[in-house]
Amino acid sequence: MGMSIVDITTDEGRIAEPGWLARAEEVHRELRPQLPEEYVEKMQRVFAGGARMSVAVDDDAVLGVAVWRVYEDTSIGRKLYVDDLVTTESARSEGVGQTLLTWLEARARKLDCRALTLDSGVQRARAHRFYFREGLSVFAFNFRRDL
Repeated sequence: MGMSIVDITTDEGRIAEPGWLARAEEVHRELRPQLPEEYVEKMQRVFAGGARMSVAVDDDAVLGVAVWRVYEDTSIGRKLYVDDLVTTESARSEGVGQTLLTWLEARARKLDCRALTLDSGVQRARAHRFYFREGLSVFAFNFRRDL
């Protein structure tokens, strides 16, 4: 597998690789099937809000998607927060998620972040095993009220 990471967005949140964004949609929907039909428009709004997207690719195939952002808060300070991390079902357990997570950690260090954080739905036991295996730990509960 000749996997590499491609940044779909620029540091300013512009789409630098529209062709890769189009190819990423199907993989992204494996995690987020509720994304609207107007995927590009939705992602442009997400990127305008500070998110970035990077994908793990092999030749012309997207194997994994990471949507992430850097911000500073009062509890941790500067952190890289991962909105979405998904590997396509056909490539799971082949190192794609690990490659993306390692790349995200390196990016976080380069951007002077104190932590890499993410939330994972309580139903995602397989993902939790992966995160624990990769050295992440649970440090807080995430509460919400739907409005």
